[in-house]
Amino acid sequence: MLDFDLPDGGANAPAGRLRTLHKPALRKPILAIAAGLMGCTALTAPAMAQDDAEEPQREIIVTGALDALPVADVGSVFGFDKTLVETPRSASTISAEQMERFGITEIYDLVAQSPGTFTNSFFGVGGALDIRGTPGEVYFRGVRRLDNPGNYPTPIAAADRIDIVRGPASPIYGPSKTGGYMNFVPRSARVQGGSFMASPEGKVTFTGGSWEKANLSAQIRGPGSIGAQEFGYSLYAELEDSGSYYDNMSTKQTILQAAFDTDLTPDLRLEFGGMYQNYKGQQNGGWNRLTQDLVDNGTYITGSAISLDTDGDGQMSVEEINAAVPGGLSIFGGFQCGGNVFASSITDACYGPGSGYELLALQDTGTTTLSRRKTLTGKNDRLDNRGTTLYADLIWTGPGDLEIKNQMFYDSYENMNENAYGFSQFHDSYVFEDKIVISKAFDTDAGKFSFQLSPSIRYTHFKHGEDFNYEYFHRVDLTQGYTPASDRLLSTECDCNYTGYVSGHYTDLAFAALTDLDFNFGLDVTLGARYDTIKGVSNYNIGKMEADPGFSGASDRDGAWSWSASASYQLPFGLRPYGTIARQSVVIAGQGAELDPENVAGGTWITASKLYEGGIKGSWLDETLYAAVSIYKQERTDYSAQSSTVNQAVETKGLEAELRWAVDEHLLITGAYTRTKVYNLTFLEEGTAFSFFGIDDLVNVSDPTLYLGGQPIGLVPIENKEQSRRAGIPTNLYSLTGTYAFDNGLAFAGSMVAVDSVYSGQSQAVKLPAYVLFDASASYSTGPWDLRLVVKNVTNEKYFRANFTELFGSTIVLPERPRSFQATVSYNF
Repeated sequence: MLDFDLPDGGANAPAGRLRTLHKPALRKPILAIAAGLMGCTALTAPAMAQDDAEEPQREIIVTGALDALPVADVGSVFGFDKTLVETPRSASTISAEQMERFGITEIYDLVAQSPGTFTNSFFGVGGALDIRGTPGEVYFRGVRRLDNPGNYPTPIAAADRIDIVRGPASPIYGPSKTGGYMNFVPRSARVQGGSFMASPEGKVTFTGGSWEKANLSAQIRGPGSIGAQEFGYSLYAELEDSGSYYDNMSTKQTILQAAFDTDLTPDLRLEFGGMYQNYKGQQNGGWNRLTQDLVDNGTYITGSAISLDTDGDGQMSVEEINAAVPGGLSIFGGFQCGGNVFASSITDACYGPGSGYELLALQDTGTTTLSRRKTLTGKNDRLDNRGTTLYADLIWTGPGDLEIKNQMFYDSYENMNENAYGFSQFHDSYVFEDKIVISKAFDTDAGKFSFQLSPSIRYTHFKHGEDFNYEYFHRVDLTQGYTPASDRLLSTECDCNYTGYVSGHYTDLAFAALTDLDFNFGLDVTLGARYDTIKGVSNYNIGKMEADPGFSGASDRDGAWSWSASASYQLPFGLRPYGTIARQSVVIAGQGAELDPENVAGGTWITASKLYEGGIKGSWLDETLYAAVSIYKQERTDYSAQSSTVNQAVETKGLEAELRWAVDEHLLITGAYTRTKVYNLTFLEEGTAFSFFGIDDLVNVSDPTLYLGGQPIGLVPIENKEQSRRAGIPTNLYSLTGTYAFDNGLAFAGSMVAVDSVYSGQSQAVKLPAYVLFDASASYSTGPWDLRLVVKNVTNEKYFRANFTELFGSTIVLPERPRSFQATVSYNF
């Protein structure tokens, strides 16, 4: 029999108040909604007071500061339960309370809350953060998920906390990328201190806003029992059916999340659960026909392409394109006019009458002012992703701080991405990981010494197809929309002519060891090492591909060491300087977690990165004031291969500073400064970068309408280190947030982000202006009700986000959204 305890009542303390966790928590009057959106049934129950004995004995902490202060243990960095002050790495946490108060709904909003996290557009989809200027990763409860550069927006509303770790992961977590990762911590079925909740509590929330935003969510967590077996549960559900500021875009998604926790014996605990997300939306390539005049003044070049649709089906097929212009409409260098691969050699003669490329010209040309709503998304474009994440942890606690944990983890996605301008892809991939962590701590007169040993196995299976040889951003006139002259027949539509179609798998057997030596005199040393032996197989499906790559696939086995060494020292006056040196192995996988057969054949699919980081942290005023500053240098050790979408060979140098201050029980202030310079080492070594040429690259072509029906491509010269810098990432970024909560339930919040001007692409032809972005919110809590109004881009700033700068930065750019509003009403029970 399934028996859920009914909730107790009480009064809710005003927002922004200090409270102590050793006192009874006062609760709100409730109407219990069992099972949230999975079958809402209203229940009521009499008010009951929570027993003091059920609350764990803890020190006083400032929960009125939205849980923004780093006073709680965070195991997502090294695997040891330390606070961020004690952790010798640059990292931040963002709590669910912060996300609610500031109206954070997507990962792009996190830049105001954490240094080092400015993110370029990946075709408008917030999949993973750019951390320290390079694509980062997403972890779930400390385990790495499948790659997600822009496959679907990572759902953050279901998180209890988001940890942002800058730099490669600890050896205990396995091979990881250079930049860093975002760790998603779902809502727990237990309360602070590890006990089950005394009674259920939950919330139902509706958010509506600009551009037909409509989002409904429900959550409930509490204690339950099946017969004599007691357990804790946490359930979350979210439904969204929203429009968009941009034409031809919308979001429909369902998110379900569950967490369960039970004590099988006094020493053995089981935690299990998962998340399901079904997302339907679109990618957004932004504006095409990019020029500096378009960015500065909105002046857009109009004109329609010459139709190549000879069979009248309304789309251009690969065969129709090649019949019209052998080799397609992407013209490498000047070809017949000198054959130079650089943009400077291309002139009007390359595309004018008699050139052989007359079909690249536009018709009925002119100029107009382009609306920011008009972007590359077509009416039939789609980005569909169905993802499933499951976990089960079995945790045994023995005598003398001995713990043995077995973690099982599964993550999968089925993804379909279609864009009328000429790009499509699909993924059907999953990963399974099983990791054992044996932990033991010793308390001695000299200090506390902790050790971890961890064998693990991780198996990734992938199937991936992509279609990018015939991407023509400029054929569509955004003022008119797609026509048979600009709508391409995609490989996913005909199941043919793929650029690449691969399937395979890779298995990682690993053993890791970590130790933390925390001496009583103030020195803390953390050491770790890991060895991975990985076997990878990747095979082409040549029958589905346009061209035969010349071999069917490859397999390889390789091994890689990872290690880290960190030290910090507790000085007087709350200061803690630290330093870290680390080497982390990296598996070069693509957008669908796939291995490139050529990389596997060449033995270049596993590499490593190195990190050098030093800084100082501190906590003062009874842990109400926190500050940290760090400097770092990190780079890939081998740059013979890279995935330009998700795993680039880069060197990054920077500085990150952060401050968080709960001034009193009402006022919280945070601030951050980021200085970042990212250099692409592959481009620097080779002296060139392959790129799509934009209008402002081809300065010797007086009339761009001669070639906008196709796509000139070639090499950008990289003559010095400054020219190898990754575009789109600002050198300097400043952020400031503040929130004030009155005793009567009224609260205000605001954030500011100031961003340097940046180049949109590797050729540095178009510069995007600097901007300052303001967001603001007002909220009011009364009884069980919470009301919130959020205004984003308060000053209606006109700004842009660079898009896939390495390849397309000079051809397309994403105009960001103007001022918008969203209102939220929540009922707590």
